[in-house]
Amino acid sequence: MINLTFDTSKQMENYFFIPKWPLLYEDNHLLALYKPAGLLVQGDKTGDITLLELGKSWLKKRYNKPGQVFLGMVHRLDRPVAGVVLFCRTSKAASRVSEQFRCNLPVKQYLAVVEGNITENSGTICNHISRNGTTSQISEKPSANSQKAELDFKVLDRKDGKTFVEIKLKTGRHHQIRAQLSHKGFPIIGDLRYGAKKPLPQRQIALFAQKLVINHPIKDEPLTITCPLPSGWPWIQSTTAQTPPWNWQEINLAIKQHP
Repeated sequence: MINLTFDTSKQMENYFFIPKWPLLYEDNHLLALYKPAGLLVQGDKTGDITLLELGKSWLKKRYNKPGQVFLGMVHRLDRPVAGVVLFCRTSKAASRVSEQFRCNLPVKQYLAVVEGNITENSGTICNHISRNGTTSQISEKPSANSQKAELDFKVLDRKDGKTFVEIKLKTGRHHQIRAQLSHKGFPIIGDLRYGAKKPLPQRQIALFAQKLVINHPIKDEPLTITCPLPSGWPWIQSTTAQTPPWNWQEINLAIKQHP
């Protein structure tokens, strides 16, 4: 069980539970958090703790709120993926932001490291995707059960038979990036479900939700939320005091040890 107690005298510090866990954005309407790989966004049959539950507990402690705390989920990341997750603190904000996601209006930018050398410097991948249980399948032609899936990519670097890419989603389908890159012949490192050669140590995959841009539901102006790459990311990077751990296990341990 996670110890949810923290020093309320430091409640205005810009972190979530512990200094290693950056608070990406907060106001009266929104709460943007870093999700480490391995942590669920919402509950499933495992019964494991979720980012949604942690967000509610943190808000309850931070503001000494009685009773239930509202926190609306408007999008998700897969369990082995790390990066930006946005929640809404009011039902009005949740309704307006959810409508933006339904209309594919938010800008969703990811970083990934894939197996193989992508020869193009940039491009667009467009095909059709259908869900089959817990996986998604790609086809070049539409079917009764498929939806159009489209993304833009830009190569940032290549090294040792791997490619570091930036991805901008134009649609938001189940496992879209994972399935489309694998179908193109470049599975994401660690993603055994979609053809990677071997797992990463904590079963995470090298896919990171780096940036999210929405229209603020109340202020009606663009809001950009970004997150630094986590420590341990499989490409050269500089680290700072605000560089978060990649994996939930490391954060969970730090929370338990935090005074």
